[in-house]
Amino acid sequence: MTIKIYVPLDSGSVALGADDVAKAIAAEAIKRDEDIKIIRNGSFGMYWLEPMIEVETPRGRLAYGPVAPEDVNSLFDAGFLKGGEHKRYLGHTQDIPFLKGQTRLTFQRCGIIDPVSLEDYRANDGLKGLENALKMTDAEIVKAVTDSGLRGRGGAGFPTGIKWNTVREAKGEQKYIVCNADEGDSGTFADRMIMEGEPFVLIEGMIIAGLATGATKGYVYTRSEYPTAIDVMNEAMEVARAAGVLGDNILGSGKTFDMEVRMGAGAYVCGEETSLLNSMEGKRGVVRAKPPLPALEGFMARPTVVNNVISLCSVPVILEKGAEYYRDFGMGRSRGTIPIQIAGNVKHGGLYETAFGLTLGEIVDQIGGGTASGRPVRAVQVGGPLGAYFPRSLFDTPFDYEEFAKRDGLIGHAGIVVFDDSVDLMKQARFAMEFCAIESCGKCTPCRIGAVRGVETVDKIAKGEEPEAQIELLHDLCDTMKFGSLCALGGFTPYPVLSALTHFPEDFKPHGLDIAAE
Repeated sequence: MTIKIYVPLDSGSVALGADDVAKAIAAEAIKRDEDIKIIRNGSFGMYWLEPMIEVETPRGRLAYGPVAPEDVNSLFDAGFLKGGEHKRYLGHTQDIPFLKGQTRLTFQRCGIIDPVSLEDYRANDGLKGLENALKMTDAEIVKAVTDSGLRGRGGAGFPTGIKWNTVREAKGEQKYIVCNADEGDSGTFADRMIMEGEPFVLIEGMIIAGLATGATKGYVYTRSEYPTAIDVMNEAMEVARAAGVLGDNILGSGKTFDMEVRMGAGAYVCGEETSLLNSMEGKRGVVRAKPPLPALEGFMARPTVVNNVISLCSVPVILEKGAEYYRDFGMGRSRGTIPIQIAGNVKHGGLYETAFGLTLGEIVDQIGGGTASGRPVRAVQVGGPLGAYFPRSLFDTPFDYEEFAKRDGLIGHAGIVVFDDSVDLMKQARFAMEFCAIESCGKCTPCRIGAVRGVETVDKIAKGEEPEAQIELLHDLCDTMKFGSLCALGGFTPYPVLSALTHFPEDFKPHGLDIAAE
């Protein structure tokens, strides 16, 4: 009997040696004349255990990790093909505490299935949401998404159903669904993980969005730094097209939707929806003034839905199990689940999908396990490079859009970067301004000039040049950028700077002349 062994193809796992482990297992199996089949699956997102391999046994799927190529020989000696004990043995995958404590709705199949096997996807309740959507009117689909409380998972948290309804009601012979997969925030990897590990859920979500709005064409705009995600998405689309899931006759319904991947060139600002649309049209990636909104005049000046990957991947479960089922998770106006990405100086870095409402302290201390260095946690940045730095005194903040906003923070793409007590928050504030200066598209003055002046001002504070006056000037610069910038790049850069000034004022003392060099 052929024994199935799962080795992740996920980029994070490959960076940690998964390809070498897969080759070593294949070579050892040939040497020992063992009948095995290696399946390259997605990661479960427990990166401190990667490369984590699984063996399908009569007792279920058993995990071993982190596995290095030099462990392979001893794994075979220990009888791991039958679930034998070994120093890397982790037990049943689903019983690993980090995974067992999650509520996986969006990522329910990621790591479990062969990413490009539609048969696997269907066997794990895939396409049920689409099948239900095909029996509904466009208005009914939009109502279900609206009633679920789903909000954009890319940063702003705008209600998805309202955006869809605007496009549905807009006049236009051609409408588009654009998936913003330009995941550029530090400490974020949810989009990449799901595209590499469960691409059919994104395809399904985009088709449902097309049915709801009258769009017949979709695009996944992702970054050139994600070659594996691009390859997996393209292969999955070919499989879906061959199976009649994509194309002119979706599951025999007579309805049409097709899609393709577009690759960006790595500009951070192209994560902003209008800059992304310009890039897709072959133009320079600069921000457009709004109005007109993309929902009315988007790609090629046609009505366009622009949604984040996780927003679209959350749609199938809503259509499968109903709006009420999804809405029952979460708190306040933040409904459903959120895939939190825990990174930085943290013991258990990875992806943790859970309902909104856990406190920041619970996420960092209990789920993340504190710092990898063993030193005290001093600050946590939530929401990417433009997110605020929260001190331990704010660790009681629930993970919720409105609760973070009350404390001058933002959830963004739900990336959390942990810092221990060796961090210098003045240097982090300087980095925020420098990042904005480098990545600015140059369209508006507050962002283009303000960020450059921000770097100069922080350097003067570090040198002790009239620090009080420079700090006041830095506050003024942040106000100008926050309220005068065309998009969130300039508008959100003040969040890390002002939070560092507010919560860590002791770091804004003269540092000598080495801050820029470091």
